[in-house]
Amino acid sequence: MTNWHIKQAVGCLTAGGIIAYPTEAVYGLGCDPLNEIAVTRLLALKQRSWQKGLILIAANFAQLVPFLKPLTPMLEKRVFATWPGAVTWLLPAHSVVPHWLRGKSNQLAVRVTAHSQVIALCEQWGGALVSTSANITNRPAAKTTFKVRQAFGNTLDYIVPGQVGRQERPSEIREGLTNTVLRV
Repeated sequence: MTNWHIKQAVGCLTAGGIIAYPTEAVYGLGCDPLNEIAVTRLLALKQRSWQKGLILIAANFAQLVPFLKPLTPMLEKRVFATWPGAVTWLLPAHSVVPHWLRGKSNQLAVRVTAHSQVIALCEQWGGALVSTSANITNRPAAKTTFKVRQAFGNTLDYIVPGQVGRQERPSEIREGLTNTVLRV
């Protein structure tokens, strides 16, 4: 992937588009988390209910701060011990976080990635992105651009070329306040 690909992806995001990009284990679908129309379109493509909520992925914790309530020192230590990496945390959401991101919860799923292409994408974009596996709900997630095209045809605005990381499965999900593992 080149800087040109990142610029193309950022242009699509700025225009309210949906992109696919490689993450630690699978291709992800992403969009501007504050663009309700883009998020609604992404959920429709995946055939996923808004009530489940979505994950935000970021290059660093600072990109997630606007979405979260302040973390206690203990929670911060617990979360930061796993980042950057393939662990997603459900953390208390700031009161202004839209329902289309949180779903029915008062928490938000967030992750600071270790994948170099996603870091570059989030840095160039200037913030966190929606990150959900590139698949129709209950079908296997795509691990290549070919599989992304097979699943979504021409309905996406841009597919960032690249390789997924070495993780076998999508990110582990943990509940921040209890440290309970919700998805291995």
